[in-house]
Amino acid sequence: MIDYKINGKVAVVTGAGRGIGRQIALTLAEQGVKVVVADIVKESADKVAKEIVLLGSEALPFELDVSNSQQVQEMADAALKKFGGVDILVNNAGISPKRNGQKVPIIEMDIREWEKVVDINLHGTFYCSQAFAKIMVKQNYGKIINMSSQAGRSYSAIPAAHYLTTKAGVIGLTRALAGELAPFGINVNAIAPGRIETEMIKDVGAEVNKEYMKKIPVGRLGQPRDIAEAILYLASDNASFITGVTLDVNGGALIL
Repeated sequence: MIDYKINGKVAVVTGAGRGIGRQIALTLAEQGVKVVVADIVKESADKVAKEIVLLGSEALPFELDVSNSQQVQEMADAALKKFGGVDILVNNAGISPKRNGQKVPIIEMDIREWEKVVDINLHGTFYCSQAFAKIMVKQNYGKIINMSSQAGRSYSAIPAAHYLTTKAGVIGLTRALAGELAPFGINVNAIAPGRIETEMIKDVGAEVNKEYMKKIPVGRLGQPRDIAEAILYLASDNASFITGVTLDVNGGALIL
């Protein structure tokens, strides 16, 4: 196992109760990172926190709706109280609603669904980044890693307009924060995953994913670990000269 020299650091991972977020939290813990496990489902956060403890690290489970700025601030306060600081923030929480496994066309989209996706995917990333940037500025150190998507880089026939728009917005926010926070020793980058084998992509059915896999040059769907390994690099000081970048992790499906 590569030593990223992040043992003892403190990370916050949102949407850490399952899928990619869970794997990110566990992979960080394997490196000795203490993890605030934030998820909207309390039981899921608690379960992952217990897994982290079994790995020999420390964890703080926190029930969190990232679209609620007050809850985000409460989480930041709780993290400070328990660990004394936060070195790494992974803004992973996000949703991509479907209708019977299909995307909702713009002409049929309920405005409340649009607002919910924007609130979680984009506003939530902003709220968390703002709350923890304040901590990191005082430390003169930090790593913020935002979760975008291949869908935020190009058109996709699978997720709908609200998802594509918010994931493109995350890339813009990443650039803005990278420029603002660089003088304070804070690196801000984004990950743009391709088709990753998680609970979320099962909504569209096995046949759709099978067809999608044919478009991936490496010949397989991504795994949560593929994303977690990229997070490890960006969270380490090996990437100290990298900021404002969106890293594509998609098996070559979108070669820019």
